[in-house]
Amino acid sequence: MQPEVDRIAHPWGDRTPLDPGRPWPVRVDSYLEPGVEEAQVERWVQSASLLHSNGDAMDIAVLGDRIVGVRGRAADRVNRGRLGPTDLFGWQANGSPDRLTTPLVRADGRLVPCDWDTAMARVVTETKELLRERGPGSIGFYTGGQLLLEEHYTLAVIARAGIGTGHLDGDTRLCSATAAEALKETFGCDGQPGSYTDVDHADVIALFGHNMAEAQPVLWMRVLDRLLGTDPPRLVCVDPRPTPVARHATVHLAPRAGTNVALLNALLHEVIRTGRIDHDFIAAHTVGFEELAERVAGCTPAWAAGICRVPVREIERAAEILGGAERLLSTVLQGVYQSHQATAAAVQVNNLQLVRGMLGRPGCGVLQMNGRPSAQNTRECGADGDLPGFRNWENDAHVTELAELWNVEPQRIPHHGPPTPAMQILRYAEQGSVRMLWISATNPAVSMPELHRIRGILGQDGLFTVVQDLYLTETAQLADVVLPAATWGEKSGTLTNADRTVHLCDKAVDPPGDARSDLDILLDFAHRMDFRDRDGRPLIGWHDPESAFEAWKRCSAGRPCDYTGLTYRRLRGGSGVQWPCTPDAPDGTERLYTDGITWAAPDVCETYGKDLVTGASVPGTEYRTLNPQGKAVLKAAEYLPPHEDTSDEYPLQLNTGRTLYHVHTRTRTGRAPQLVAAAPDMWAELSPGEAQRHGLTEGDLVEVTSARGSVCGRLRITGIRDGMVFLPFHYGYWDTPGGHRPDGDVGRAANETTVTDWDPVSKQPLFKAAAARVTLVKHSEGAVCPAPTTTASAPVHHRSVPPTVGGPDAVATQTTAAPERDAP
Repeated sequence: MQPEVDRIAHPWGDRTPLDPGRPWPVRVDSYLEPGVEEAQVERWVQSASLLHSNGDAMDIAVLGDRIVGVRGRAADRVNRGRLGPTDLFGWQANGSPDRLTTPLVRADGRLVPCDWDTAMARVVTETKELLRERGPGSIGFYTGGQLLLEEHYTLAVIARAGIGTGHLDGDTRLCSATAAEALKETFGCDGQPGSYTDVDHADVIALFGHNMAEAQPVLWMRVLDRLLGTDPPRLVCVDPRPTPVARHATVHLAPRAGTNVALLNALLHEVIRTGRIDHDFIAAHTVGFEELAERVAGCTPAWAAGICRVPVREIERAAEILGGAERLLSTVLQGVYQSHQATAAAVQVNNLQLVRGMLGRPGCGVLQMNGRPSAQNTRECGADGDLPGFRNWENDAHVTELAELWNVEPQRIPHHGPPTPAMQILRYAEQGSVRMLWISATNPAVSMPELHRIRGILGQDGLFTVVQDLYLTETAQLADVVLPAATWGEKSGTLTNADRTVHLCDKAVDPPGDARSDLDILLDFAHRMDFRDRDGRPLIGWHDPESAFEAWKRCSAGRPCDYTGLTYRRLRGGSGVQWPCTPDAPDGTERLYTDGITWAAPDVCETYGKDLVTGASVPGTEYRTLNPQGKAVLKAAEYLPPHEDTSDEYPLQLNTGRTLYHVHTRTRTGRAPQLVAAAPDMWAELSPGEAQRHGLTEGDLVEVTSARGSVCGRLRITGIRDGMVFLPFHYGYWDTPGGHRPDGDVGRAANETTVTDWDPVSKQPLFKAAAARVTLVKHSEGAVCPAPTTTASAPVHHRSVPPTVGGPDAVATQTTAAPERDAP
């Protein structure tokens, strides 16, 4: 059957109940632009989602050399045909009339069109002059989590072995740097231990700061189907907002922002106190249990309740569920990663799994989730500043191995100190030591904290800025050179999702005008710079996506993220495949650590760890003493109060986050009409109690102010915890009159208000760690808040607010199939 469903009003579609351990039934979701019938589609081209980290596999519909729709891929292990709202509708941004189609250079204070030779000559001349006069440390790169694997790897080689700079990072620093760091601190290496299929087996799923329903809607569909099957799992939700996850949870804990470590220590306290731990597993596979047990000995539920301001009994109930689980799956996302003590908290989630012995078996795992679509590729390829292949910059043997692979001298690869994170690169630009910044596929003029400062840095005369993007974003408007890039559907390459599944994305149509793929731009730059290896041959020896993929495979060989068993041919036609995939494991690896911890030994680990309070690196000698056999490290953490707390002037905690219908800074989703209609403009959320105390009602125009700036939006009254105000972070200025923030006006972007602060370990900015106040600008007088009603932003008083609907243009087709007999 093929029911049609409004996927804005019903974003998760219809249910296909899933019993434990059974295969997830197929449900193929599809959407074609109005007026196009499936029979008219000339070809379907294989791809995967570029708008979130879930990695939903899909086919692109092409008619007359245009993309006209998408459908889910039934054979794929990740989504079994399902697509979320941004998958179904976001592709329309490719055809937006304001796409960049020609390079731009700044002349007389304005950006003017030019040809590629002119633009690239400007970039190359500036690069060579800076290298000659100031050295490689004067050049930095900041890239986006929407490049493909082949592009990330090429950029890493150019930056490291071509330019020789340590200033390379990605916008994954904003979303999943803590995920990577937490995995490294515990397991010695990045790499997701669990698998999405653990949802099919778990009897308890604990979600820590993870609004799965909106961040990974297809994975949430899998959970919803389990909840309707026999023997459904119990959910434990930790989130200060009334998310869809919270509404389905057996226990919902809504702590104060910045108190995650206190809460997790109390949960560990209870699990250990009641003896619900796996002593044999702890002895065989971990180090550090005695210190952990000692650290949490005094962290009672009553102690944590006073800090977190949640009921003691609810903490105890959560601990009972976690301690009694037979198959426990834990997931973590921005509610932990972007909060105070981010890495310390994420590590405690790992500790919960380990002391319970819940690892490496179906239903037993941890998913330190990603935010950006190719965040995993950014990390494994080294475009986040780490060395490619999860190599250890402090291990000379790893650096030498990489140098041999690239045929350069080891000293050419910067490894005298830790990689430079994004916030520090911008600080160097502010101070004047970084004089050139190349920004690709990301929009820091909206996504970074304390935006007035970021605009000042990017707009200063002493910084030469190159922006490589699809549109004239807020960041591109500040650039000296703008390079028009091709995007998803217009180029080929691979994407790796949050559970290590590698998908091939084939080119479906040509990019508009003179736009080029990011890979072609980088290869052109490398050619013009004439980068050479130590034998005088070109440093970059590949010329297209497939040859770049083969080069990456050689880099990955023998490392945790081993791709050597994969080819484009292997990835074409069926399901994505999870790494490590080798000739000995040609079908990939569903779960890591099924037979012990494999990448924590001192000679092979990606890191020796860091101090969870200061972020200082642990010396290699100390790590060898602590963990000579390469076990998982149970790393304890003390709760410390947030740096910026509430006050009489700023009495509310400020929380920022995403909504289901938009991604990052809306550069793509803001150009899809159904998604725009679902969440068209900025809003703020307060609880009924806070609204009453402030004399506010639903729909009032309010101003949210912190010590750094203000934003304006309509008020939505939700079930959010008291003492907190929430702002969505997606909204900037490109779709406002003038395309930028008018001087002197109250802002629209949430990051006008956020604080310049970051986690000491992961260096991830803390977007959920500020204080603010809310004041009335104007009563609603019948105006409606633009926040969706289907999500965590659902109003408390439903009858007074029109429901979010998409209408005829948001109707997608769903095709279900008969259940299969055997699990995949």
